[in-house]
Amino acid sequence: MRSKLVLHAVDSHTEGMPTRVITGGIGTIPGATMNERRLWFREHRDDVKQLLMNEPRGHSAMSGAILQPPTRPDCDWGVVYIEVSGYLPMCGHGTIGVATVLVETGMVEVVEPVTTIRLDTPAGPVVAEVAVEGGAAKAVTLRNVPSFAVGLDRKATLADGRTVTYDLAFGGNFYAILPLEQFGLPFDRERKDEILAAGLSLMAAVNAEDPPVHPEDPSIHGLHHVYLAAPGSTAHRSRHAMAIHPGWFDRSPCGTGTSARMAQLHARGELPLHTEFVNESFIGTRFTGRLLGTTEVAGRPAVLPSFTGRAWITGTAQYLLDPEDPFPAGFVL
Repeated sequence: MRSKLVLHAVDSHTEGMPTRVITGGIGTIPGATMNERRLWFREHRDDVKQLLMNEPRGHSAMSGAILQPPTRPDCDWGVVYIEVSGYLPMCGHGTIGVATVLVETGMVEVVEPVTTIRLDTPAGPVVAEVAVEGGAAKAVTLRNVPSFAVGLDRKATLADGRTVTYDLAFGGNFYAILPLEQFGLPFDRERKDEILAAGLSLMAAVNAEDPPVHPEDPSIHGLHHVYLAAPGSTAHRSRHAMAIHPGWFDRSPCGTGTSARMAQLHARGELPLHTEFVNESFIGTRFTGRLLGTTEVAGRPAVLPSFTGRAWITGTAQYLLDPEDPFPAGFVL
């Protein structure tokens, strides 16, 4: 058996969405911060990301996380997030997967009933509180990065000439949030292709007209997520389809999307602090969120979100690259 590369992984899914956690084979990525490591890996080792995420080892909705030594002294582990669409600053479902893998593989000291893990992410430090029972991770609550509404009731003109109204918020990534009804579509998985096309059309319009840029870190920019709220969604329980660049749905309720949604609802005066919020995915899985407090980001009002979900380990693997493999970076069909 020959291989140019041997990558060790523990695979999991968080409420339906996969996270391939790379536990070995990468080494320490250059960079003084985790965001610098994210950008370095994107520039110099994107072939590895493609190998792991694309077919035949991955699929069109694959995502993962590369474990790293932390760059901050107050963190236990560092994480670089990878997925078919690129390199996210933060990934909620992925972080729940990472925390679950760290506990169930013994890569952190496990304490019952709660193991606290401090993670160094490209978007900033994130705290994971893992509910542990009999050595198993039963739930993970994340205290996410500060989240904020960028703008409410924004307008965008689609390629077909229609104008839609949306809110823009940040929860670790940027999200356009609007009712699916604006596109005249039902919240029905049988209409998923039309729903996805609607989300991508808004994404393209926003990025063409006024792409968002993080006020403290210009390397975090662009809109790659559109939250299409189902009819009847409220500040207590919200169902949605999450369209993601370049063309797929989040299977999980989306952790950074839950954070952005709570920031948007709080900015509208609909979601008070310390109030339970249930966010439901397109396949019916749920995260439960809560706003823990307020803060500021570059002088603008922001909130401190948390959310709870669960991940399950699905397998372990060593991923190899034969020197004669015709698809050294995988492929996309």
